[in-house]
Order: sequence, then C-alpha cells, then structure tokens
Amino acid sequence: MQMKSELSFTDEVLGFGAGIFFWGYFLLEIPGSILVEKWSARRWIARIMISWGVVAILTGFVQTKNQFYLLRFLLGLGEAGFFPGVIVYLSHWFRYQDRAKVIAMFMAAQPIANIIGSPMSGLLLGVNWLGLSGWRWLFIIEGMPAVIFGLITIFYLTDWPHQAKWLPRDERAWLTSQLDRERQAKHSIGLHRILQAFRHREVILLALTYFFIVSSVYGFTFWLPSIIKKASGSSNLRVSLISTVPYCVGLIAILLVGWSSDRTRERRWHTAFPMMAASVGLILAVTFQDRLVLSVGMFCLAAAGIYAYCPGFWSLPTSFLSGTAAAASIGLINSVGNLGGYAGPHVVGYLSTATGSFFGGVLYLSLSALVAAGLVLSIRAAKSDRLPFVVDQQPNLQPD
Repeated sequence: MQMKSELSFTDEVLGFGAGIFFWGYFLLEIPGSILVEKWSARRWIARIMISWGVVAILTGFVQTKNQFYLLRFLLGLGEAGFFPGVIVYLSHWFRYQDRAKVIAMFMAAQPIANIIGSPMSGLLLGVNWLGLSGWRWLFIIEGMPAVIFGLITIFYLTDWPHQAKWLPRDERAWLTSQLDRERQAKHSIGLHRILQAFRHREVILLALTYFFIVSSVYGFTFWLPSIIKKASGSSNLRVSLISTVPYCVGLIAILLVGWSSDRTRERRWHTAFPMMAASVGLILAVTFQDRLVLSVGMFCLAAAGIYAYCPGFWSLPTSFLSGTAAAASIGLINSVGNLGGYAGPHVVGYLSTATGSFFGGVLYLSLSALVAAGLVLSIRAAKSDRLPFVVDQQPNLQPD
C-alpha cells in the first residue's frame, strides 16, 4: 500500500507485477524438479533460497514500474523449482501413506509465516530508516533470512535416506527398502517415462486443476490486506493484525485435513471440499464487506479451504508416478498451474481499477476455486491406494 502511493502505481500495475512473477517461475519448474531427482535437492534448494533472497533485497530499491516488473520476473526465476522440488524431495523420504501429513506440516509454514509476517510487516511499514520508506525495509529485511538459511541448507539437508549417517543402519535399510518397493510398484503401472507421464490424463487434469487453485489462492493472499483496508479504513498495522486471523484458521485446517487424508487414504475429496469452502467463503466475504466482522469470518472460511486443499492434492501425483517421471510431472503441474498465479492477482487488480470495487475480482477467485473442485473430482482414484506397499508397517527397530 505504501509502495503503491510512493511510486504512483495503480492496482493494475501491482496486479501485473504480482502475476509476472509466475512467468519467470514457469521457465525453470520442470528442469528444477528433475535436478532434485537426478542431481541434488540440497544444492538446488540452497541455490533457490539464496537467489530469492538477493532479488527480494533488490526489490527494496525499485524506483519505476519497469524495474518492479523485472525484479518480480527475476524473483519468479529465482524461486522456480522450490515447491515441486520439495514435494519430490519428501517422496525420497516418506512413504505414500505418510505423505499427506508430511506435506501438511511443510505447508503449515505458509500460514505461520503470514501470521508472524503480517504484524511484522505492519510494524516495518511504520519505520523510515536512512531515508528509506518502511515498505523498502520490508523487502530488504525479509530477504536476508532466505540468504542466511540458504547457506545453512547446503550443510543441513541430506539428499537420500541411504546417505543419512545420522540414522541407525537398520532404520536406513528399512526406509530405503520400503521406498524402493513403492517405486517398483508404480513402475509396474507403466508411468515411469517423462513423455508418457506428460500425456497421461490425470497429469493433464492435475495441471488444469492447479491453475484454477493457484489463481484463487494467490489472488486471495495478494489482495486480502487491500480488501480489508478498503472495507475497514484502518491503519496498516491494524489491517495486518486483522489479516492474521484467517491464516490462523488456515493453519488449523491444513493440519486436520492432512491427518484425515492419510488416515482415510483419500485424496480427491480432501482437495475438492476445501476448494468448495474457499469458493463459498470468498463470495460471501465480498458480499458482506461493509460488515467487517462477518466479512473477516467468511475470509476465515476461505483461508481454511485455500490452505487445506494442499496435502490431498500434492499426494495425488506421487500415487501413480515415481522417479524422473514424477519429478517432471510435478514440475509440469506446478508450472502450468502457477500461471494461475499470474491470472488471479492481475484479474482482481484490473477489475478493481476498472470498476472501483473488489467484487468482480473476488467473484472470479470464487469461481476459480469452484472449477478446481469439479476438475479434481474428475480424476480417477489412485491405483496405488490399492497396492500392497501402502499397508506395510514399520517393524520394531528398538533393541529387545
């Protein structure tokens, strides 16, 4: 909001800048995922964190809209491959029947970051150190930890279980054998070649589903503070504090749905129901935007759905794919889907500028969530839910 006024940016400029991030993101998604599978998750993830942090810091010095567009594009290029790389990396360490809970715990970092980051951002927006506005310090300070932890990642992560010297030998052998059996079972289905996987009906449907999911998710997260600001007329700090409430609900929802998805070994409805909830919450929130408490309550419903879809959805690709085909397909799904990250914020910004209201843009986000729910239900239930390896239990590895 400070950036908008200081640089005289319209909502359309901000929306386009938010969206162009995903064009850079698109370019390296598939290669990045394959590098995690074939080369090193540790090195690739560290590279991403360091380059992302550097570009974020540089964004604090932007002066023109073209500089803003360029840095947003480079930010996407720098981050490309992170999320699908992590999903592939988790499949190297956790069995299919444990994966939704693990993905939920990983993704819980997102609402936690928003819960912590929103009030912190509100405080930083109030400073004016060394002649730089608060929004500039926001980018500079929030970029620094990524660089620091990127350097730590090089020494902290272990690429594969068989390389984990910190695990007892028998546990290492058991985990490696379990994951090998899982890969062999999926290999028998026949989807182990990249081009074969790209042509597969479920991969295409997952990519389309994710396009509409991301359109809704990023439109929501990017514009939520502005919508609350316009509805309440509150200070930046108060808006930041109000914005944390939906993220708290989202944190609880993602953990509960992840646990439920693994317990029932069901993925599609655990994706579709949250997106239906998000659709309802979004349209009701903007309908009642003149009643702040009710509107925030509906944003809480939307946030629950927007986060809770993730464990079930990202367990689907690894239910029938493995190896390089899984890595490339996860990259494809994420890259095609993340073009929705361009569409969502841009459409909301364009409609807000054209109409002076957020209603049309949020309606688009609501419909996107609903379409995503319908698409994911058209995906056939994963065959690997019925394969023997998913019911193997870990033996007692403790000494008698």
